[in-house]
Amino acid sequence: MPSLANIVILGDYERALRRFSHWETLDQRAKITIHHEPLQGEALYEAVKDADAIVIVRDRAPFNEALISRLSKLKLLMFTGERNGTLDAAALLSRNIPIACTPGGPSKETTAELTWALILGAAKRLVEQRSLLASGGWRDSHSVLPMLSGQRLGIMGLGAIGSRVARVGHAFGMEVVTWSPNMTPERAAAEHAKSVTLDELLSTSKVVSLHLVAGPGTKGIIGADQLALMRPDSILVNTSRSALISMPDLVSALTKGSPGQAAIDVFDVEPLPADDVMRNTPNLLVTPHLGFVAEPIIAAFAKGITETLEAWLDGEPLPKPYKP
Repeated sequence: MPSLANIVILGDYERALRRFSHWETLDQRAKITIHHEPLQGEALYEAVKDADAIVIVRDRAPFNEALISRLSKLKLLMFTGERNGTLDAAALLSRNIPIACTPGGPSKETTAELTWALILGAAKRLVEQRSLLASGGWRDSHSVLPMLSGQRLGIMGLGAIGSRVARVGHAFGMEVVTWSPNMTPERAAAEHAKSVTLDELLSTSKVVSLHLVAGPGTKGIIGADQLALMRPDSILVNTSRSALISMPDLVSALTKGSPGQAAIDVFDVEPLPADDVMRNTPNLLVTPHLGFVAEPIIAAFAKGITETLEAWLDGEPLPKPYKP
């Protein structure tokens, strides 16, 4: 290993990693380059072609076999979080390049919080009310707002995040129903929810919130036919994975008024292109994938990165090797 390792860090959009850990020792032992802008294609290759170690924040930079095969100097690849859907791990392991990852702290809690921020923001039309005041107005015809109490909350997926969302729904006085491919009445009852069919959940819920893993049985599970079932006053919320919903179908459905609103934090292409229609769809509340972007999580990422890189430079076992 050269005396001064070349380390490239990708995807620090928030310019936060250096704020949340101690980098002094690493700065003395390595040349560290941190990229804050999105990189793909040849621009990505140019950024990493001479790297001894590459660190990816979440899955913000895709590494396929074709790219990996061109990285002759690469000795370590690390990503934050515990899964990465854009990384060809097999291509790395076939070359005996170790892969490391790092947990990100309480991401389930912060995603549940954002889910409710989106539900309430959409239901109470906070963006529109803020714009009304900013333009010099006060209340108007859109200021008569619905209540969530007494309404039905449909949760697709009742795991660690979905169950947290359900508990808040109960606190607001909502009836909670749930569906997932493997849901049972007993599993639903454990969270004081009712297990229903997907069609019933979609057609009867005021709020539908997605908390499923995007696997072979769930990708594209919400398309034109499912959206057409939803109430004209309903809100569809997705803080999970964009692959669960056909985004073109969603935009089309919103223009038709079924569902009445959507609130989305995840997208097929991220960052969302500047000219994407989703940025300006009137009944669509969008946020820039904030579900896991919270101080404790970024701090855990930063600490995990520095600890892993120091262990690698010292020739010690990686704190958290990735096992596909």
